Amino acid sequence: MTSTRTTNASPNGSGPVDRPSGSAKRATAPGLERMQCMEVWGGNQTTDSAFEMPGLRVRVFCAPYRDAESGGDVYYLSSCASGRVSRFLLADVCGHGSQVSQTGTNLRTMMRQNINFIDQGRLASGVNQQFGQASTDGGFATALIGTFFSPTRSLTLCNAGHPVPLRFSASKNRWSLHQPRSSDDEDVRNMPLGLSYQDHFGSYKRKLGRGDLLLCYTDALSEVQTDSGLLKTEGLLRLLESLDASQPDTLIPALIEAIEAEVEGALAHDDCTVMLLECTNSSPRLRDTLSAPFRLLRSWFSRA
Repeated sequence: MTSTRTTNASPNGSGPVDRPSGSAKRATAPGLERMQCMEVWGGNQTTDSAFEMPGLRVRVFCAPYRDAESGGDVYYLSSCASGRVSRFLLADVCGHGSQVSQTGTNLRTMMRQNINFIDQGRLASGVNQQFGQASTDGGFATALIGTFFSPTRSLTLCNAGHPVPLRFSASKNRWSLHQPRSSDDEDVRNMPLGLSYQDHFGSYKRKLGRGDLLLCYTDALSEVQTDSGLLKTEGLLRLLESLDASQPDTLIPALIEAIEAEVEGALAHDDCTVMLLECTNSSPRLRDTLSAPFRLLRSWFSRA
């Protein structure tokens, strides 16, 4: 599986188009690309990319184990027909090679099938079923599935056994764990995908403020072995507090540099993927909102 961009509009308007994403072996400060409506981008390859979406900027860095072209971390972004609903998926898949490639292809299909649904429950259930079918081969994954609704700047997050994301509050100027509160109405603790046949996956919703950041990552970061033990989320928070959160373009490379300054070669022993979301004040373009019904019709007829 390659790292691709998929839209529902080919040059003649009849089907999908795949385009390769940018790639890099070291984290840099990539230039922004605009996500198109009805687009899915992602894969499991080396990448260092950044995207502008209504209300969000998203930066993705992935470096597979031993400088391989692809690895066991899978990442996807999608944008709905109007641009109001943006979604991301980050999964750490048990397995490698063709097994992960096929899984990634199936995940991209599910992202496309659910691209216009605000409720991400069907996607989470479908992804779990996908890994459940592969469980006889030991297939499972930890994953984060997030849905951002730009009109209210609300982020709904489902965490299936994955490391806890870290949030920077611009108003409080500090980092903290982005996790459920005791006041949340439902149990949002989920098993890793593929280990059970649960149909419902708990999620929790938080409103983001302009300038807030959300750092999502695979366990290569939190399981770095230091002289005093595993780095864990506490160690990541300590390092992030020493960095300049007002410069999100360079935050991922700065964090990786800080980790490797503590432990040389710390991130060379596993697939490493980092995704940074930045809340902005941008809105869907009027032409995208007006064109949404036509995109939906074209998508429907292209599948017929």
